[in-house]
Formats: sequence, C-alpha cells, structure tokens
Amino acid sequence: MAASHREILRILCGVLLGLFLAALDQTIITTALPTMAAELGGVEHLSWVVSIYLLTTTASTPIYGKLSDLYGRRPLLQAAIVIFLLGSTLAALAQTMPQLIGARAVQGLGGGGLITLAQTVIADHVSPRERGRYQGYLSAVWATASVGGPMLGGFFVDYLSWRWVFWVNLPVGLLALLLCWLALRRLPQHYERRSIDYLGALLLTLGVAALLLVATWGGSQFPWLSLPILGLSATGLVLLFAFALQELRAPEPILPPRLFASDIFRTANACAGMVAMVMFGATMLLPIFLQIVAGMSAERSGLLLAPLTSASVLGAFSSGQIMRVTGGYKRPPILGLSLATLALISLVVMRADAPAALIAVSLALFGAGIGATFPVMLVAIQNAADPRDIGAATSAVNFFRSMGGSFGAAILWSVLIIALGAALARSGTPALPGNGIALLQGGGEAFANLSPDLKATVVPALAAAFHTVFAAAAGLCLIALGFAVLLREQPLRTTAAAITAHRQPEQISAD
Repeated sequence: MAASHREILRILCGVLLGLFLAALDQTIITTALPTMAAELGGVEHLSWVVSIYLLTTTASTPIYGKLSDLYGRRPLLQAAIVIFLLGSTLAALAQTMPQLIGARAVQGLGGGGLITLAQTVIADHVSPRERGRYQGYLSAVWATASVGGPMLGGFFVDYLSWRWVFWVNLPVGLLALLLCWLALRRLPQHYERRSIDYLGALLLTLGVAALLLVATWGGSQFPWLSLPILGLSATGLVLLFAFALQELRAPEPILPPRLFASDIFRTANACAGMVAMVMFGATMLLPIFLQIVAGMSAERSGLLLAPLTSASVLGAFSSGQIMRVTGGYKRPPILGLSLATLALISLVVMRADAPAALIAVSLALFGAGIGATFPVMLVAIQNAADPRDIGAATSAVNFFRSMGGSFGAAILWSVLIIALGAALARSGTPALPGNGIALLQGGGEAFANLSPDLKATVVPALAAAFHTVFAAAAGLCLIALGFAVLLREQPLRTTAAAITAHRQPEQISAD
C-alpha cells in the first residue's frame, strides 16, 4: 500500500532535519574558523577542518547506500544520526586542532548517511512521477543551509562561542532521531541480510581519499604537476581500479556493476558530476569576484548570492512539477542548462562596474538553471534502477556529485590563478606573492592593504581572469548540456520503489 501524503510529510520532517544538519555543517563552520584557530592553535592545519568533513562524507556515501539496501533504511539512518551527533559532541569538546579534525571526520561519517538516506527514503515511498512534489523541500533545505549557515556561525562566534557551532546540532539531531524512529517504524521493510564487501569499502575509501586530497591540494598547496600530486593521483587511480575489480567478484558489491550497464545511469551521473563542477566551482569563486572585482562588502556580497540560492529552489520545484504533470524528465535539464550557460556567458562580457541588479539577475538565472537540473538526474537514475538497488543508485549520484564538486572547485581555482598570472604579465605588473593565491584567499581585507598603484593594475587583471573562469565554467556547462541531450527518457514509474520491489513482474511491466 502506498504511503499517503500525510505519512510522507511525517517522514519528511525527520529526514529533512537530518539532511539539514549534514548540509549546515558544510557552511556554518566557515565564519568560525579564524576564532577556532586562535583558540586551539595549529592554524597551518585549519583547512583540514573543512576538508576532512568533505572527505569522509564522500567516501561513506556509497557504503551507506549499499548497507541500507541490505539492512533497511531506518537502522542505517538512525545510526548515521547517532554518529553525526557523536562527532558534533567531540568537536564541541575539542581542546586541540588534531582533536577537532578527528571529530570532524566522525561528523562526516554520519553526514554521508544523512545526505544519501534522506533521498533514498523518499524514493522508497514516493513514485518517481510524484517525487517532484517533494523535491522542492530538499532543495529548500540545501539553500537554507547554504545561506543561513555562515550567518548562524557568525552569530555564535560573536555572541556565544564557536563551540555552539557544534552544540546546536544536538537538540536538532535528537529531534530528527525521534521523528525518524516514529515515522519509519510503521512502514514495511523487506530486506535480506547478506555479506558485506569490506574489502571494496576499504579500497573505495582510500581511493576517494587520495583523489580528494589531489582536488584539495592541487594548484594551492602544491603545483598540479608536482610529485605529491602526481603520486596521490596515481595512488587514487590504482586503488579505484582495484575497487572496480573487487566489485566484479564480490557477492554484494558496494556499487553493483549492473548499475553501470544502464545508459541512463551512466549519462545522468556524468551530467550530475559536470553540473556539480560548475555549481560548486562558481559558488566558491563568486564571493571573491563580488568583493574584490565588484568592490562589494562581505555582507553585501552574501546578500547578492541569495537570488542564486532562491532561484535554485524555484528551478528544482518547477522541474519537479513538470515531471509530475508530463511523466517525462528530459526537457527541464536541457532548458535549465541552456539558461545556466547563457547566464555564465553574460558574466563573461559583464563589466566589473556593472550594476548590482544586473549581476543579481545573471546569478538568479544561473541558479534557476542549475536547480532545474539536479533533481532530474536523481529521479532519472532512481527510476531506471532496480528497486533492490535504490540505495546504491542514490548514493552513486551523491558520490559523483561530491567528486565533481571537489574537482570543479579545484579546476576553476587553478584557471583563475593561471589567468591572473597571465593578465599581470601582460600588464607588466610584478608577480604577486604566491602567484596571487594569498591575495585571493585573503579577500577584501588583503586587497585593501595593496598600494593604490598596484590596485590600479591588479583589478583589471583580476577582472580579466574572472572572465576566463566564467568562460571555462560555461564550457563545462555546455558539456553537461550535451549529456542532458543524450540522456534517454524512460517513462516515470507511478509506484514507489518499496512497492515495486514486491510486485509481480507482470504488474511492474504494466506500469
């Protein structure tokens, strides 16, 4: 029997609270980092407070998806919440920087489950055709966490303590745990207990860790062609190749090879990864562009990003409604990525002194286009996957998004550094310390300390460099658009995965 709208909303209350925690802890910590470093010391390791969370979240995502297929969603979701709360408590009590980094690693292990299982639980109880009705809630959670996280972190630092960045997770997490337990216990679970691919999980975790370190350190800590980066790249690729071989022989692989036999799975994941490259790379660099090139304050630049996040929610909601009404999913990403590409091209030709309203319009169009694409790829993959693989398929989408976002940010950052160096060379300006990395990382304050003469040459060079970055992002967006055009459309099922999994073959084909 299908879950009613009221039951689904009850389920959503718990899983969305869990998703909100995982999303919030990617952003709330940013404004608290300087204060943490001042109190705990070890400022040279500060970047690890952010990186380790991303690393463990990404690595654990496929493992949660597969384990939930074997043992059910509710126990895995509750375990993820408990692990996340344990990491939050340890982080709030940390007395040294290594302790804080270790606690953030534990948080990430829980966060990977919160992100994947929230989407998987909804797939279990909402048909692909009706899923757009609830997709806006997921997008709204991410948008709220993205916009509100830094502001909430700044409030805690200014009026309480940076430790409240982590303490705040406890009441919210306990409420999510209670709501998930109450809502999910009444829903049927039919899963067989089988062996776990421990070796595959280990190879995947180590391989992902190596490649994420490449994305984190490449172009900033070390040159891309340096020995550490090349060594980590080779290690990561070898480990992932070994993981692929292990998946071919494992009785219950973490990422079942049968998933990759589907052209929809391959194409949609490629598109989702490319879109994540553009989205995460652009949103990382846009504050720098607004503060240094456009000359805005940090507060005003943050407000100017609000149209982007708000429009992304609207785009996700619109594409969901289109899928619900038409039963198809091909048009929204094609239209959305075309719109996002045009928005990026408008930023390429836009002057540095352009009105804030014009910049806001471009960012809103970009957000709407990207927002219309993300939910479609998830629904397309879930719709094409065998119901027994819903957890693994959902986690694969999040995995490729995380990897794409990490490398997108690294690639566009490197493009900016290279383009800035070339622009400065053309203008005859002496090279900036660290190839301009220190200036860009320091933001508006670092720029304010430059001499007037240096500012007069650096600003045009930096504007030209950002035009190159936006052009590169537009190119990536066009590649994603190509994948969207190639995506094969399969009629959306009208039954939820938990129901489809237990129907007779002739009933399923009738849908």
